[in-house]
Amino acid sequence: MSNTHSLSLEHAGIHKRERRKEARPQELLDAALTLFVEKGFAATRVEEVATRAGVSKGTLFLYFNSKEDLFKAVIRSNLSDHFPVWNQEFTDFTGSTAEMIHYAMQSWWERIGDTTASGITKLVTSEASNFPDVVQFYEAEVMRPGHALFKKILQRGIDNGEFKSFDTDSAVYSLVSVIVFVSMWKHSLSPYCTASIFHPENFLRNHVDALMHGWLRT
Repeated sequence: MSNTHSLSLEHAGIHKRERRKEARPQELLDAALTLFVEKGFAATRVEEVATRAGVSKGTLFLYFNSKEDLFKAVIRSNLSDHFPVWNQEFTDFTGSTAEMIHYAMQSWWERIGDTTASGITKLVTSEASNFPDVVQFYEAEVMRPGHALFKKILQRGIDNGEFKSFDTDSAVYSLVSVIVFVSMWKHSLSPYCTASIFHPENFLRNHVDALMHGWLRT
């Protein structure tokens, strides 16, 4: 084998290792999300996450200091990282506020609700009392930005004269609660209620339509 060919193979091997190293954090986050949702946060061991990702336990701790830090990174990458994009989308939105709310629900379903990431809501809710630090992180990274975004949308409708004047802080929960319900249904009841006919997208659309009857100016 020529020296040039040997160097080419060595160079390719270096790049392969570099790509593998760069891919590890996302592989660990994907493995952690799957296991946390399947087994629960407390029941999942970091060794299992590392094995699922195809790395050693020591490698996992190169990227995350603890299982709690890993869970926070899962929350950030799967939920809170959507908010900058959503905020920009709604800033640029040119349709009516009713159309904007329909789009918000549809976008949540497509990007989160219909994915494994929707299980994070159930996970945080079910294990809140045992891991208050994680819950506080979830509140800061997901609940507050979500509340602020929905409030901004509702206020847009009021300011534009599309909606009646109402308490937007309270009204936000009319939207948040349906997201929580769909998340809980998908990861708690749906796998076992085989005879039940429930279409989340239709439910979300019908829920927004019902709210519009109370919010829209006649």
